[in-house]
Amino acid sequence: MSKAKLLVVDDDPLILSSLAELLRDEGYDVKTCSCGLDALRVVKSEPIDLVLSDVNMPDIDGLQLLREVKAQVPDCEFVLMTGFGSIENAVEAMGIGAYHYITKPLIDEEIKLLLDRALEQRRLRSENEYLKKELNIKFSFDNIIGRDHKMMDIFNTIEQIASTRATVIILGESGTGKTLIARAIHHNSDRRNRRLIEVNCGALPENLLESELFGHTKGSFTGALKDKVGKFELADKGSIFLDEIANSSSALQVKLLRVIQDKELEKIGSHDTVRVDARIILATNSDLWEEVEKGSFREDLYYRIKVVTIDLPPLRERMSDLKPLAEFFLDKYCRENNRNFEKFDDDAIQLMQEYSWPGNIRQLENAVERAVVLAKSDSTVITPMDLPPEVSEEVPRFVAEETSNGEILPLKEALKNPEKRIIEAALRANKWNRQKTAAMLEVNRTTLFNKMKKYGLLAE
Repeated sequence: MSKAKLLVVDDDPLILSSLAELLRDEGYDVKTCSCGLDALRVVKSEPIDLVLSDVNMPDIDGLQLLREVKAQVPDCEFVLMTGFGSIENAVEAMGIGAYHYITKPLIDEEIKLLLDRALEQRRLRSENEYLKKELNIKFSFDNIIGRDHKMMDIFNTIEQIASTRATVIILGESGTGKTLIARAIHHNSDRRNRRLIEVNCGALPENLLESELFGHTKGSFTGALKDKVGKFELADKGSIFLDEIANSSSALQVKLLRVIQDKELEKIGSHDTVRVDARIILATNSDLWEEVEKGSFREDLYYRIKVVTIDLPPLRERMSDLKPLAEFFLDKYCRENNRNFEKFDDDAIQLMQEYSWPGNIRQLENAVERAVVLAKSDSTVITPMDLPPEVSEEVPRFVAEETSNGEILPLKEALKNPEKRIIEAALRANKWNRQKTAAMLEVNRTTLFNKMKKYGLLAE
């Protein structure tokens, strides 16, 4: 770790030399100046982490030096010292941005402790700014890979709703990136500096999930040895993301409805009302209306959470994104595993684009990681042989069709007619009931509706 760079400024040569010696012994890189103007030149010419300056100096005083330094380098810490301390000067110094204001005579241990704390504060502030910057980069729309027009529409929706308090439900098959979209909504909102609490409702038993979300009091049930703060309270003024919401119990749905409507809850074992202000984002890979019709999901909750719906398309419906996604994962896992693969060959890309990817982006990521780890390290290119067997050996469901003049259609065009015929046959078999047809084809109702619109089947 590099040494912190300190600048000591004092017109008393004895104090200047003794402070420099003390701080160098502590491992700091120390520069000294006997006047404020020289100190300004140093600050402008090289990076300084902290300035320790006398107040009373002949050219410009310490308060003016503080103003000039903060104007030039806002993140530089500044400590003032004087033999004639006053409350007015101390208040003014702190208002300008000084970390501390101390009076002479100086005590070695106190000065060392003070500078350690000032530099630790600077380090934490810099680290916090770096993390904020990284989050903004990570969750900006430009860095979520999605060039397909459907994804661009989703980005536009996120941009519109991010700063609102509207409840959002994200629909999509497993592995389509619902969690990433939830994080993008939070980190592009005015709540980005507060917590985003993520809860997988399908990963916990019913009794534990209720306690996890709403908290409990000591002794409210067997094993409740102390009070517990729930996830909703932790998300106050921030956001909470509830994944796999269709798996929640009826009792939990009642409590969830109250939180959404009234922004209040009661802990298990308590009758006290707790107010919470949390932006609620939910997700499911189930057809919620089907769950409502089966009686496993409350109809009033369904309509209450269906304020803004984001329907994430499966990877097979956004194939223009496959190549950039695969290249992103290739770069990621090469860096993680110290491998030097530069690209996929054309045949590998074609195979991946012809595969249906039932596990969506998550499956693609795993496939690329496997290829990076198992491919021969003497090559710089990923080939079809490096892909998982289910990708490289999949038999196409349909063969390319011929036009009336014998011309072979492109695969994407050739697949349209069989897909339309399958959907139309399923609709007829179910007497045009979309709910039953969607269940038969194992797609959600929104996907079915979009395909019916695409193939001109809505009128029928």
